[in-house]
Amino acid sequence: MRLSTKNVALTAVFAALYYVLSLITPFIPAVAIPEIKISLEALIASIYGLILGPYLGALAAFVGALVSWSLPPESMSPYGMPFLLSPPLNALLTGLIFYRRWRIGFSIYALLIIAFLFTPPVQPIHENFYVAVAVLWDKLIALLLILPCVKFAKRLSNLKSLPFFYFLLAFIGNQVDNMWGCLAFATPLVYGGIFGLPVETVRFLFIVSPLVYPAIRILQAIIASVIATPLMKAVAGTPWVFQEKNILSP
Repeated sequence: MRLSTKNVALTAVFAALYYVLSLITPFIPAVAIPEIKISLEALIASIYGLILGPYLGALAAFVGALVSWSLPPESMSPYGMPFLLSPPLNALLTGLIFYRRWRIGFSIYALLIIAFLFTPPVQPIHENFYVAVAVLWDKLIALLLILPCVKFAKRLSNLKSLPFFYFLLAFIGNQVDNMWGCLAFATPLVYGGIFGLPVETVRFLFIVSPLVYPAIRILQAIIASVIATPLMKAVAGTPWVFQEKNILSP
C-alpha cells in the first residue's frame, strides 16, 4: 500500500467519519462489565475494508478508533485501550477476503483463535475447555464461513443475493473484531492490570453469555449489509473504491 496524497486524504475522511459516528451511535455495555462498551459504529469498519481495501481500510479504521478513544467522551479511558485493534482487524479481514487474499485473512483469524487457547482463562485446557467452547463456537463458524463465501461469491453476486453476501462478509469481520476483544481481555495485563479481575471471574464472564455477543455481531452485520449493498454499487468504478479485482469480478 502506497500512502499517496489521495490515500492520506481518504484515510483522514473515513477516520473522521468513524469519530462522528462514535458520537451519535449508541453503544452496548458488555455483560457484567459496564466499563467495556461495544460500539455499534465499529460495524463501519467492514465497509472500510470493502471500499478502501484491506490495508488502507484497516489504517482508516485504526485512526478513527484511536481518535474516538483519545477525544471525549472516551478521553483515553484505559478500559478501551486494549480493544483499539478490533475495528482495524475487522476492516483488514473483510478487505482481504473481498480482494482475493482470503488465505492471508483465514490464517490471521485462525492464529487469533489458537492464541486464545493458550491464555490463562483457558489453561489448563483439559479443565477449562468449557471456556474455549463458550467463547469460540461462533468464531469458528465465522472462520469456516470464509470458504463458502469465497467459493460461492459469484453465485451470490446477483441483486437478490448480494445483501446476503455482504452480510456474510460483515459477520466474519465483526467476529474477528470480537475475537481480538476476547483475546485482549484474556491476557493478565488487561484483566488483572487494567480491570483488576482474578482469572476465575474472567472465566465466569466468558461463559455467562455465550449467545449475547453473537446476536450483537449479527445485528451489526445486518446494518453493514444494508449500507454496503447500495454504497458499493454507487462507488463502483470511482476513485473512492480500491482499484483491484475482487471476488465478484469476472
